Amino acid sequence: MIHPTAVIHPKAKLDSSVRVGPFVVIDENVEIGPGCIIGPHVYITGVTTIGAGNQFHAGCVIGDAPQDLKYDGAPTRLRIGDKNVFREHFTAHRSTKSEEETLIGSNNFIMQHSHVGHNCVIGNHVILGGGALLAGHAVVQDRAFVSGNCLVHQFTRVGALAMMQGGSAISKDLPPFTVAMQENQICGLNVIGLRRAGFTAEQRLELKSAYRALFRSGQNLRSAVAEVQAKHANGPARTLADFVATAKRGVCSDIGRSGLPED
Repeated sequence: MIHPTAVIHPKAKLDSSVRVGPFVVIDENVEIGPGCIIGPHVYITGVTTIGAGNQFHAGCVIGDAPQDLKYDGAPTRLRIGDKNVFREHFTAHRSTKSEEETLIGSNNFIMQHSHVGHNCVIGNHVILGGGALLAGHAVVQDRAFVSGNCLVHQFTRVGALAMMQGGSAISKDLPPFTVAMQENQICGLNVIGLRRAGFTAEQRLELKSAYRALFRSGQNLRSAVAEVQAKHANGPARTLADFVATAKRGVCSDIGRSGLPED
């Protein structure tokens, strides 16, 4: 299961079913669960814990030191769940402080040359397109789709089932269920994603109404949030309003129908 050219520290903990390809380097404080496949030229370091059934394609660098000037060399942590696919040359950095961690959940599909910075929190069933870059402390919630060459600023949140169009960039929070385009702009709901996720017609109508109230009514955002929260005690519309209410960096703004590109 282990290629003879691989270099594995004797204190590293690998399940007996792990397959390790040529020229892999695995450092001392790494723990890898059953059924993982480590492709050629992968480097895994830091205090890194990896669950079951993960696949690492050629050239991944997992758990290296954070790109943070405050980092003092402490043995900081990265934790990865189960059944993720990490494509070629993906990089994930460990946290800045030893009491913190970078966290990647389960069942994610992470494409080539994408990057997850220190202290990021990635949920489950997330897709990162090729070249997508997440700066430190970014949060990507469940089932979000960050397309190719997208940029996510540090401390920014991407809401559940949100989608970023290719090449878009955000430095404000992207609300759940919405579609980002260009820079800090949204252009409606992720209708296809909602249908695929099993949202009912009634739920989609509630979200459409809440979206209009929050982003297209012209009223003060705080008042709009209170209105939606008063109308919806639970459900996806309430999730959307609560996310906006807790945004610390502000939220992306709707471009309006006049701002949409011509077909």
